[in-house]
Amino acid sequence: MELKRKANNLIFATGCLVLLSGLAVFAGVRQARRPVGQVIVTIGNEFNNYFISEREVTALLTRNGNQQLEGAHPEDLDLKALEARLKAHSFVKEAQVYRDLAGNLHADVRQNRPIARLVHADTRLDSYLDAEGKKLPLSSLFTARVVPISRLGGGPLQAGFFQDSTGSQYLEFLRYIDEHPFWRAQVAEVFIGPNGKVSFTQQVGDQRIEFGFPENISEKFAKLMVFYRQIPPVLGWDTYHRVNVEFKDQIICE
Repeated sequence: MELKRKANNLIFATGCLVLLSGLAVFAGVRQARRPVGQVIVTIGNEFNNYFISEREVTALLTRNGNQQLEGAHPEDLDLKALEARLKAHSFVKEAQVYRDLAGNLHADVRQNRPIARLVHADTRLDSYLDAEGKKLPLSSLFTARVVPISRLGGGPLQAGFFQDSTGSQYLEFLRYIDEHPFWRAQVAEVFIGPNGKVSFTQQVGDQRIEFGFPENISEKFAKLMVFYRQIPPVLGWDTYHRVNVEFKDQIICE
């Protein structure tokens, strides 16, 4: 009797599984044949950047309205091509285009994010730099609050500089600033001297910080934090105008 009950339960469970599978296949076939309903754009904005708008994403998907997506038949859609169209935009880091069971077309976009601004004598030639050392154009939609960086007494910095073996150290320096909220708020402008040494100005304090070459980065910023905690509270922020942290185990103030 017990064996018969188990057999019946197994048959019932198998029947339910077959029924559910059949319903899923039916729903999938029905969805695959359904024309596109709405085009739904979602832009990830975890860093409060606004470099690309929903309208601009829609314009990219539709080739500025020349390719109608709403009402389009599934066989006329190339989802990978639509994704590639979005990824070609400078400020799109990742993009995924897919359809839901209701037939709507979804475009989920994650924005690229600058960590610095490459400053030129002619500000119209300025550009952004992302965390991978790649150049990003300025945007008419949004201005990022990132640290400006320029070369002292020389030509403008090019984005390609940050991708070779030497320039990658400077990129690591900029990443460090970007990844630490205190330094991101405190560092006002970064300069690379003719000798390759880094210096920067601050948002609070008149001291020019001489950092040296971009090596032992965390140790040098730790020394600078020691200066902030011990010197200005006692002597005032205007006592020194130059602080050098480039030498091991030393803080030079003048």
